[in-house]
Amino acid sequence: MANLADEYGTDVEIYIKALTTTIHADTPTGASDQLHDLLEHLGLERHEYPADTPIYIWHTVPEHLDADEQKRLATRAIPVLLLAGYEVNCTPEVFDESAYRQAVQDLRTRAGRPAVRQQAPIGSASPAAPARRTP
Repeated sequence: MANLADEYGTDVEIYIKALTTTIHADTPTGASDQLHDLLEHLGLERHEYPADTPIYIWHTVPEHLDADEQKRLATRAIPVLLLAGYEVNCTPEVFDESAYRQAVQDLRTRAGRPAVRQQAPIGSASPAAPARRTP
């Protein structure tokens, strides 16, 4: 079985499997459980071969989605993976620019929300000091 992530030296390779319409997300041999869990959290389905002690793990976009939604799901995963520090490659046949832009905007919006300010415990001499920023 070909593993494009191993072949290209990336953390995730997103592409349409030859002679199918299935969108695959290959990870390198020995990829961390954290990466596999993140891909599942992003909506991709994990597959393992052999099932008892897997030596090959890959992910696919759920086939019950229509083709455009499959591409959007795969594309929306890219900014999250990049933000987590993974190197990702996606073929042009899968990449949906508007879905990517929306996913980036969603991440920015989420990151820009102010955190809930912690109140000093009752009886504390002073309120919590803001964290110091260093250049």
